[in-house]
Amino acid sequence: MQVSIASIGDIVTDPVTGRRLSVPEKHEQTVELAVAAEAAGLHGIHVGEHHGTAYAYSSPPVILGAIAQRTSRLRLGTGVALLANLDPVRVAEDYATVDILSRGRVEIVGGRGGFFPAIYEMFGQSVDESQEMFDENLRLLLKIWTESPVYWHGKYRAELTGQRVVPEPVQRPHPPVWIGAGFSLASTALCAELGLPLMLPVVTFQPARKWAAPAARFREQWAEAGRSEPCRVGAVVHAHVARTSQLARQRWAPRYGAYFDWATRILGGPGHARPSFMAEFDYDLIAGPEGCAVAGSPAEVVDKLSWLAELLGGLDTVLLSVDVGGLPRAEMLDAVELIGAEVLPALR
Repeated sequence: MQVSIASIGDIVTDPVTGRRLSVPEKHEQTVELAVAAEAAGLHGIHVGEHHGTAYAYSSPPVILGAIAQRTSRLRLGTGVALLANLDPVRVAEDYATVDILSRGRVEIVGGRGGFFPAIYEMFGQSVDESQEMFDENLRLLLKIWTESPVYWHGKYRAELTGQRVVPEPVQRPHPPVWIGAGFSLASTALCAELGLPLMLPVVTFQPARKWAAPAARFREQWAEAGRSEPCRVGAVVHAHVARTSQLARQRWAPRYGAYFDWATRILGGPGHARPSFMAEFDYDLIAGPEGCAVAGSPAEVVDKLSWLAELLGGLDTVLLSVDVGGLPRAEMLDAVELIGAEVLPALR
């Protein structure tokens, strides 16, 4: 199991210290988090993308380009890149550029961003067409990265009539592309059809067992597509590691609760009601042995990740979102160091 760090860019006032990062500080912290992740021996860092919301990050390739200059081994990924909203030509150009600057370390997790329909309004698009746009844009991105010149005719952008899209990425035939999905049968079927790995959004405050069925369904679709090679499944989860279970709870429970309240306000409907897909917040349940979050001592985290891998029929990679809820820098970096020093060796 490969272990990476994820940061989606929430800025929440720390309920313990009252400290709140500015947007520039959050960006700077993410670069520092990446440097610490590489020093700890982690596989990569994945950066989120949002538009018109309270999340801080809107341009992952710029952030990843900065990280590329401060690291030499760390994989540089998204979580997720909003492929339904973005022009595939620009996606291909931007991430190929980061792939060049990082000497072949980019990978994309692409998704539709269906939790935020206002993004589609902001871009003058219809959320009702999001699946169709995602399908078309993903196919075009893969075509751009594997064919030159490019010939294309579709519904959602101007046709390509033999243009060359440059620069080309270092990784051939193209950088790894994961699909962030699980709610949609169509998205997991598209994964299987195109032979792409699946990233499950376990961060959505639902019981972890909810993701067993989508993982199994994806494996069935993979076989039905006639693929003989093994499919790959990953998961992104909220996580905190401390030297003891008690310290992990002391540090993270108030911050995770603050993040839950913040996310409820962003995702909720009128009056910021809790969305129906989000379980009610109960730290001991959510961070418990079968909850959706991974928290505790290094041994507990190893046990939880092993259980999650068994639940999903195998887990090739996990993205640990370790900076939620306004967690102070020192405690965040301590968690990363423990992941590298005690969690990774046990998983191996």
